[in-house]
Amino acid sequence: MICNPYEIIIQGITSNGREFRPSDWAERLSGILSTFGVDQKLSYAPFVRPMVHNNVRCVAVDRQLEKVDPRVFEFIMTFAKDNDLQVVDCRSLIQGSQH
Repeated sequence: MICNPYEIIIQGITSNGREFRPSDWAERLSGILSTFGVDQKLSYAPFVRPMVHNNVRCVAVDRQLEKVDPRVFEFIMTFAKDNDLQVVDCRSLIQGSQH
């Protein structure tokens, strides 16, 4: 499975087809909610995670985040808009991969 049906995907591609830079943007954006465990390893939060789809870096955002922390959800969506990144509903990616 590409992603979960309850996620929104921010793709590292601008509306004119350019790859978004820096190359680690997805990890950086996902890192705003990450924590370090007792083992000193980074753990991404369950609501925001980096992923790759069709060789494009993306960030998967669980829709639940909008209810749990509306300010963080708004920040992430504003980031995507301000940087002209493509935002898609994961359900459309899942349906597209089944055909």
